[in-house]
Amino acid sequence: MKSKTKELENINKIYEKGDVQKAIELCQIGLQNDPTNADLHICLGDLYLAWHLDIYNSFQYIDEAITEYQRALETYIDSAEVYFKIGQAQFYKGDLDKAINYLNMALKKDEKHHKAYYLLAETYTKKARFTDAIEYAKKAIKYRPFRNSCAHFLLYNLYKLHAFRNIKKGLNSNFELLLSLFTLPFDKQALKNVFRAFSYMRFFPILMHGYYQIQTRGMDQAIDIYIQAIEEAPGFVPLYCLLGDIYRSIGEYEDAIAEYKTAIWLDCLNIQAYRHLCQTYEEQGDYDNAIEVYKKLITILPTIPEFHSNLANIYYLKGDIKEAISHYQAAITLNPNKHWTSIISQTLGYVHQQSGKDLDAAISAYQSAYLLTPEDIDIYVNLGSAFYDKEDYDNALAVYRMALELEPTNAKIHCNLGFLHWGKGDTDEAIKEYELAIEYDKTYDIAYNNLGVIYLDDLGRVQQAVELFTKAVEYNPNYALAHFNLARAITIKGDKIEAAKLYQVAQEINKVTNELNPQDITDKINDLFQS
Repeated sequence: MKSKTKELENINKIYEKGDVQKAIELCQIGLQNDPTNADLHICLGDLYLAWHLDIYNSFQYIDEAITEYQRALETYIDSAEVYFKIGQAQFYKGDLDKAINYLNMALKKDEKHHKAYYLLAETYTKKARFTDAIEYAKKAIKYRPFRNSCAHFLLYNLYKLHAFRNIKKGLNSNFELLLSLFTLPFDKQALKNVFRAFSYMRFFPILMHGYYQIQTRGMDQAIDIYIQAIEEAPGFVPLYCLLGDIYRSIGEYEDAIAEYKTAIWLDCLNIQAYRHLCQTYEEQGDYDNAIEVYKKLITILPTIPEFHSNLANIYYLKGDIKEAISHYQAAITLNPNKHWTSIISQTLGYVHQQSGKDLDAAISAYQSAYLLTPEDIDIYVNLGSAFYDKEDYDNALAVYRMALELEPTNAKIHCNLGFLHWGKGDTDEAIKEYELAIEYDKTYDIAYNNLGVIYLDDLGRVQQAVELFTKAVEYNPNYALAHFNLARAITIKGDKIEAAKLYQVAQEINKVTNELNPQDITDKINDLFQS
């Protein structure tokens, strides 16, 4: 027994001197001679875990650590510490559910295991289950009240999340920060964390040098600087994210993706790397891969509304309306910020209205947005539009009139009112509203075009229509419908050559904007020269 203890002491001495590889080799030799030595398996697992977390090491050893702990568990089946170590390794591997299972097993074996409570708090924080995280952090402190700086600091951060909405939480947050400072000298793990953070300061000059090169457009030099730093410290994850950001900024998307993936491989819970990887895929138009990464993010942090909203946007772009609506609804449910939620509710309404063709659901979403931010004029525009599409003209008119009470000179509201009156057959009121829209916004192309159509088709005042369509085209040269309508008016005036040119312009623009049925333009061109 003494020889085994001495053997472990020698291994620990070598590890403390910084020679992790030699310590691992001695453990492996010891296990060759005594394969069932559970203490050596635990020691080897600890060494693998330490090597895995070493930023100057480029290899992954987390699975080896788990294997060694599991072998030790065959002997120490009731050991809370071994269950804790497996849970800890699963945490660093990024398998949070397995980590929770093993940490709970540790607590079943020892209900006072403060390290298991603390790591459960960290795990639930990663899963954005903050209430559970607070509960377990408090229990960690309960069973180690004067030497738990880590748990106090975690509570400081958790309370700070809600401090902007709750004065009491703000006070609690500051109190926990003070407690974390007072107990720091008595918490070995907290001291290790502090020393590790200070050790990262050696990278500060490198990061600043790279930042300077980026600001002065020396991208190639910045890339070389960060690559050299990675060669020195292949486990320092922020370097990969920074390098990925540079590649992305210069359009080298494949290299950026490779760097972000390496960051995630080294740190399975690196949220920044996941975010930037998603954005890179989106910029490439690779929506399938962006969706997969967002799904992974949601698995890690299921209660972050931004991820659901971004995923919904991508599903909408792909035409998967059902999934888009589902994730917009999740984002609305999860988010506590009323202004942000109002915007998402309006987006959901737009999706229902334009793509889902569910006008009742669209109206409901817009009304929810109105309850959150009744001062937002865009809500009235959207809600009135939805009522109009539903042919509920009375409610549409009521909504627009409410909007004008807020902003009587809003050109868009007057334009929408013009369209509403026009649809009801009240031409005089429509003209008045369109003229007001133009009065309040001299560049309002849509108002010029719509008023021109009334003068052309309803009143037969061709010259005035030409002038209005000309204004619409002047203020928006890429307005295919205005070119098309101007060509119609010019045709009536008898200038077929000019009309043909305008139809052709409309045809070219329409290939991009898709405002018109292409066949309608072709038919008009053909009709010019058949009569």
